[in-house]
Amino acid sequence: MSKQVINTSNAPAPIGPYNQAVKAGNLLFISGQVALKPGTGDFANASIQEEAHQVMENLHSILVEAGMTFNNVVKTTIFLSDMNLFAEVNEIYATYFEGNFPARETVAVKGLPKNANVEISMIASD
Repeated sequence: MSKQVINTSNAPAPIGPYNQAVKAGNLLFISGQVALKPGTGDFANASIQEEAHQVMENLHSILVEAGMTFNNVVKTTIFLSDMNLFAEVNEIYATYFEGNFPARETVAVKGLPKNANVEISMIASD
């Protein structure tokens, strides 16, 4: 099975020893994204809505680099710093899909990179 690294300057550079995404066969595995703004490293966290939008925009940029869209997403994992943020993040998340939602789990965690409130990873298929 072939393995291809996917990286784009339109999403934040990795902050550790990993790639933004790896394509293996027809599957794309996107590393968890937080609300870092591409190119600046600034954190978009004036509100949970801004944070969730930036995370989804980062994911979108990686999908585009791989020649895919949110319609290709088959699985997501959402990590939240607090389950009380679920409704607000869910509302933003839903706007990026056209009703054909992927499988998903949402979990609360003790801490996220850069003290983020939300991190999302994805698996897509072409």
